[in-house]
Amino acid sequence: MKQDLDLVLRAAIGAADPAPLVSRALVDTPVTAALDRGRRVQVIAAGKCADGMLRGLGDWSRYAGILRVGAADAAHPEPDERSVASARRALAIATGAAPDDVLLVLLSGGASSMLALPADGITLKDKRATIRRLLLAGAAIGELNAVRKHLSAIKGGQLAAATRASVVSLIVSDVVGDDLSVIASGPTVADPSTFAEAVRVIEKRGGANAYPAAVTARLRRGVAGDLEETPKTGSDVFRRSTARIVGGLRDALDAAARAAVERGYAVHLLAEPTTGEARIAATRLVTAAAALTVAGGLAPLCVIAGGETTVTVRGRGRGGRNQELVLALAPLLGRLGPAVVAASLGTDGVDGPTDAAGARVDSTTITRAQAAGLAPARYLDDNNSYEFFKALGDLIRTGPTGTNVGDLQVILIGGPDPARASI
Repeated sequence: MKQDLDLVLRAAIGAADPAPLVSRALVDTPVTAALDRGRRVQVIAAGKCADGMLRGLGDWSRYAGILRVGAADAAHPEPDERSVASARRALAIATGAAPDDVLLVLLSGGASSMLALPADGITLKDKRATIRRLLLAGAAIGELNAVRKHLSAIKGGQLAAATRASVVSLIVSDVVGDDLSVIASGPTVADPSTFAEAVRVIEKRGGANAYPAAVTARLRRGVAGDLEETPKTGSDVFRRSTARIVGGLRDALDAAARAAVERGYAVHLLAEPTTGEARIAATRLVTAAAALTVAGGLAPLCVIAGGETTVTVRGRGRGGRNQELVLALAPLLGRLGPAVVAASLGTDGVDGPTDAAGARVDSTTITRAQAAGLAPARYLDDNNSYEFFKALGDLIRTGPTGTNVGDLQVILIGGPDPARASI
C-alpha cells in the first residue's frame, strides 16, 4: 500500500507542473490576443512556481524584459532584504512601462513574501515580526494577507495601480477557493479587504500590544480614513487589467484520483476542503473516510482531499501543518480497518520550517512508536511532529518541487500491496 501511496502522491505533484499550465494558457485566444496588442511585453514572474511558469513561456526572445523572483531569490514565509529589492525592481518595471506596453505577471504562492515592500512608516523588521506573530497564532491565509496588504506598497492591487500599461496576470493558485485577491496577496487585482479587517485580525490573533507599535498605528490611521485604501473593484486601475488562474489544487487532486484508479482503488474526492486547525481537520478526515468505508464494503478505497490547515503553536518542537495533521491521524486509523496508510504533504515540497514535505502513517505507526518509546500525544502537544516522524523514518522528503498548489491528503484503505516505498 505504501508503494501505491507513493505513486499517487507523485502523480499529483507532476500534474501541478506550472510549465504546461502556462503553455496551455498561451494558446487561449483571449490571452494571446491581449499579449499581441502590446508594443512591448514585460514579464514579472514571482512565487514558488516562477521558474516553471517562465519555462511555459517558450521562446523568451519575444519579451522585452523578464524579472524572475523564485524560491532562491527571496525569503519565505518571512520576507528579507532580497524580497524588498525584488519588489522595488517589479515596481520599477511597472512604472517604466508605456501605455501601449503589456505587463505579463506570472504569479504563484510564495510571492506574498518574495515581493515585499513595506509601506511608508513600516520597516522590514516590523513586517517580519508581524508575520511571525500571525503565523504562530494560527492565522489563516486570508487573515494573514489582509494585514500584509495594508502594510505594503505593492500588494492588494498596488502593482497594477503603479503602471500605465495593460496588465495580464496568469496565476497558479495555492489557495482554497482560488480567490484571486488572496493568491500572492493579489498585487494585480482588486482588494476586498480593508484596514478595519486588518485591525480585527490582529485583535483576534494576540491583540494590538503583541505587534509593533508602527504596525498598529498605521492600521488605525487607515481605519480613521487618514490613509488611502487599497484599490477596490470598480477602480479605473482594473479596466486595463485581466487575471486568469491557469492551474491549482484541482489539477493535483484529479491526477491523484486517476493514479489510484489505475492501482485498483475505488476513489472518493472529498468536496469539503481541508482547512482549520490541523489536528481537528485530521478528525474530520477520518470521520469522512470511516463513513465511506462502511458504505463501500470491503473494496480497496482511496480517499483524497486537499486544502490548507493552520497550526496554533504552543509547544517548542518542530513541524509543519501537514506533519501535525498526520500525527493527529495516527491514533485514529484503527477506525478505518486493519490495513490503512495515509499521508499529507505540501505540493511545494516544504512543510513549515523543516526539510520535509509532510509525513505518512499506517496501521503499524502506533505499535512502532510504542516500541521506540515515542508517545504521539506528547509530541503533538509540543508541536514536535517532525522529530516523531524522523525517529520512525516516516517523513516525506521531496525537496523543492517547483510547484505550489496547496496541500494534499491521501488515505488508502484495504489495498493489497504491503510494500514500503519512499517519496
